[in-house]
Amino acid sequence: MLAKLMGLFLLGLIRALTGAQARWHGCPPVAEQRIYFANHQSHADLVMIWAALPKDLRQITRPIAAKDYWTKTPFRQWLTTAVFNAIYVDRDRSSGQDPLEPLVDALQHGDSIILFPEGTRGSAEEPQPFKAGLFNLAQKFPDVVLVPAWINNVQRVMPKGEVVPVPILCSVTFGAPMQLEPGEDRQAFLARARDTVIALREV
Repeated sequence: MLAKLMGLFLLGLIRALTGAQARWHGCPPVAEQRIYFANHQSHADLVMIWAALPKDLRQITRPIAAKDYWTKTPFRQWLTTAVFNAIYVDRDRSSGQDPLEPLVDALQHGDSIILFPEGTRGSAEEPQPFKAGLFNLAQKFPDVVLVPAWINNVQRVMPKGEVVPVPILCSVTFGAPMQLEPGEDRQAFLARARDTVIALREV
């Protein structure tokens, strides 16, 4: 019950601060298994894209969260676990765990996921080069729909190093699905996926 109330509170807060406008350009918001992949400039990206999804999609979609950041305090861990049902990814390669393992488990269980292929937050206008995770998942799960998304302005709501959000109108634009083409190599696919995300900035 507490998690549900917190979810409703955060949803209202995010929409009040940002508008959390969802723009579906090229695909409708239907409840099919998807990998949403987007640009990444703020820790608020996770919350923003979650809030932009309709309720029925939020219930079946799990965002990816960096374990080292989102488990740093008991409250962050509770928030990402109980409210967002996030999937923790260990960015510390010395742990020996395959960072894709929890994502593969979630997809095998039928969940949709929200992925930030850059792997870490960027500060430039355009996303950093995409890492191999999206390509590997596209190979393993060819029937899961790949939906690009562009998150606009959220870095101005919660700039890096700040703790107090600033009200700024934000939006998430969801684009037409793409897929891994037969014979397409990793570098070509990741470059094309990144270009697809960037193109949504102008929609």
